[in-house]
Amino acid sequence: MRRLFWLAMGVTIGALVVRKLSAAAERMTPAGILGSFADGLRQLAEAIGDFGADVRAAAAEREAELRTGTGLDAPLPARAQLALPAALPGRHAADN
Repeated sequence: MRRLFWLAMGVTIGALVVRKLSAAAERMTPAGILGSFADGLRQLAEAIGDFGADVRAAAAEREAELRTGTGLDAPLPARAQLALPAALPGRHAADN
C-alpha cells in the first residue's frame, strides 16, 4: 500500500512538473514571446487611456471650480447696464 501511494505521488508530481515546463517552453517560443509583447502593449494602451480620462475629468472639475470662483458662469448683464461712460477716467478730450 505504501509503494502504491508513493508511486501515485511520483506520477502526480511528474505530471505537474512536465506541465509547468511545457508552459514555460511555450512562453519562450517566438509566438509565445509575441503574445506576451502584445498583451503588454494592450495593457499599456489601456493604462494610457485611463490616465487620459483621469486628466480630462480633473481638468473639467478644475475648470468648473474656476468658473464658479471667477463668476464666468454668471448671467450676462442687461443691455441697458452696458452703456459706456462718455469719457474714460484719466483721459482728456484733447488727447483724442
